[in-house]
Amino acid sequence: QVQLVESGGGLVQAGGSLRLSCAASGRIFSIGTMDWYRQAPGKQREWVTSITGNGDTNTADSVKGRFTISRDNAKNTLYLQMNSLKPEDTGVYYCRAVILRDGGRFQYWGQGTQVTVSS
Repeated sequence: QVQLVESGGGLVQAGGSLRLSCAASGRIFSIGTMDWYRQAPGKQREWVTSITGNGDTNTADSVKGRFTISRDNAKNTLYLQMNSLKPEDTGVYYCRAVILRDGGRFQYWGQGTQVTVSS
């Protein structure tokens, strides 16, 4: 089985920084595109940023210039560096990964990590 485990969330003041991690483990042949999503209280889950296996990135306008996605393929780990945090960045942050295993492609989600930005 495959697991994605996020870490690094917490409470931070506006203007502060956090770094999230998402570690993939289990029967993995390779990992394709990895993403970060977030869900604010009472709102739908929204896409934040993506990175392909080759390192190409795409980022939502709402966080562009403040959030940076990266990955360490040797460690099967995804990162999200969040700077200049705003109260509207508050929410549960989820990682998603397309993982190749057992001859197929499968999508996995992490359990989420809470980020709270106080004003």
